[in-house]
Amino acid sequence: MLIRPMDILEQYPVRKNKKQKQAFRTAVESYGERLGYAVTVEKGQFGAQNLLLGDPERAKYLVTAHYDTCANMLLPNFITPCNVFLYLAYQIGLVFLLIVASAVAGAAAGLLFGSEAVKWVSLAVYWILLFMLILGPANKVNANDNTSGVVTLLEIARTLPENQRHKVCFVLFDLEEAGLLGSASYRKKHKKATDNQLVLNLDCVGDGDHLRMFPTKKLRKDRKKLTSLYRACGYFGKKNLLVHENGAAVYPSDQKHFPYGVGICALRKQKKILYMSRIHTKKDTVLEETNVNILRAALTTFICCNEVN
Repeated sequence: MLIRPMDILEQYPVRKNKKQKQAFRTAVESYGERLGYAVTVEKGQFGAQNLLLGDPERAKYLVTAHYDTCANMLLPNFITPCNVFLYLAYQIGLVFLLIVASAVAGAAAGLLFGSEAVKWVSLAVYWILLFMLILGPANKVNANDNTSGVVTLLEIARTLPENQRHKVCFVLFDLEEAGLLGSASYRKKHKKATDNQLVLNLDCVGDGDHLRMFPTKKLRKDRKKLTSLYRACGYFGKKNLLVHENGAAVYPSDQKHFPYGVGICALRKQKKILYMSRIHTKKDTVLEETNVNILRAALTTFICCNEVN
């Protein structure tokens, strides 16, 4: 039985295969029902199973997080949301490494089996490595990605006053790590409702002092909705929660499927560069409860005091 959200770290640390995911969903279903929420599981494409607490059609807000566990990687998924050039350079570098590895394997095959083997072995190795990066063995240490988002979502659900709960539907997405498939299925199923809902997506919020909200392009153009986000912002000792409004930004997560989506994450800072590291590796061990408490308090207050038309 799930008593408090932070217990997920020890009780349900890996949510990769069907059995692990089912155990997690069962625990959260029971937890949500004890809090008084209507809990449902929605099936989507490619076997996705999204878990909902609340009414998805009536809600003005969606508070979301993905619960599936990523594959283990030798190199971290290094993300610099505010520096698009550096982010793209790193991603291109990973692809280049895949190409080099497949080329080396192809060359070796050519020496052993002749030139005809080079092409096919190279292609096979490339796609096998790519598959392993996305759907390979689970990263058994995932405190930040995305246990932190799940814990924060459940903490908000726990502390949100009962007379405010009609405003919100809490959604735990499946298959984010496989290409945002769970959120894509949800968007397709609830297109009319999500055309106007403000979607607050919590992904990797546990490691870093710089909590940032990244609104989608459409949201940035809606001054009323965008300005409302600033009511959640603030400085909390060495930590801060701010909206990234000016300049290009990229944060690859589930909010991208929604017109008024907001990607929320925690970042470290070095030499003026905000970045996220460690995720998708065994070094993903940090989940700061202070971050959870800041977001719980800020977003709960925001929901209670704000109205979205």
